[in-house]
Amino acid sequence: MTTLKKVAVTGPESTGKSFLCRELAAHYNTAYVPEYAREYIDSIGRDYIQDDILEIAKGHLANEQKIAADLLARPIRPLLFCDTEYLVAKIWSLHKFNTCHPWILRQIEKNTYDLYLLCDIDLPWEPDPQREHPHLRQYFFDWYINELQSYGFKYAVIRGQKQDRVNNAIEVVNNFYIA
Repeated sequence: MTTLKKVAVTGPESTGKSFLCRELAAHYNTAYVPEYAREYIDSIGRDYIQDDILEIAKGHLANEQKIAADLLARPIRPLLFCDTEYLVAKIWSLHKFNTCHPWILRQIEKNTYDLYLLCDIDLPWEPDPQREHPHLRQYFFDWYINELQSYGFKYAVIRGQKQDRVNNAIEVVNNFYIA
């Protein structure tokens, strides 16, 4: 039976996660799970509340499971890239609402990824109606490192502009995938 390798692309806002996921999936001729939060927030027509973070996490899981099942049914590389993951929901929930739903906390430990690519804050901030904290990027980056380390997850920090960032991520994934 083929084992699916899952790579999470994570990090603070405006660090190129979506771009990197698309580029990595194209490079490896495989699939990726798009960021569900963006689609969900666009659809609700109001400011998000804490319950929405739980719905976003559940929507991400459903999309990830569907795409993973489709990927495993095809004769291509069993490698799945995920644009964000459950640490994002935890950090966002704790930052904005000072609490995190237990379901999200369980998913962090239950639905782990083989590798986490933490996008550095070395890209310029790109304003977007859904982005909230341009002045807190280092704060959030440090928080992600602390979370990844506290869970003992295998991760690498991805730096660089545009194609250099993609090439750096490809090198990490190649080293991981071959190891």
